[in-house]
Amino acid sequence: MAIKPIDLTGGKSVFCFNESQFAQAQKLAAGDDASGNKIQAALATIEADMTRNERAALAFVLIDRLNKTSPSDG
Repeated sequence: MAIKPIDLTGGKSVFCFNESQFAQAQKLAAGDDASGNKIQAALATIEADMTRNERAALAFVLIDRLNKTSPSDG
């Protein structure tokens, strides 16, 4: 029995990101430094071990947790 994919385009908007935030995140993830390497390694593991639906769920949970913590939490 196939699992129905999560529709990421329908429904009302819950989280909003601006272009600057997105560009900064892409730059950090693509960087050739400790942070970039750490992010790239985590992405490789997650993409190898999780389905698309699991990755989508993880992304939403991470975003929600970030929204609920202060920037000083690390």
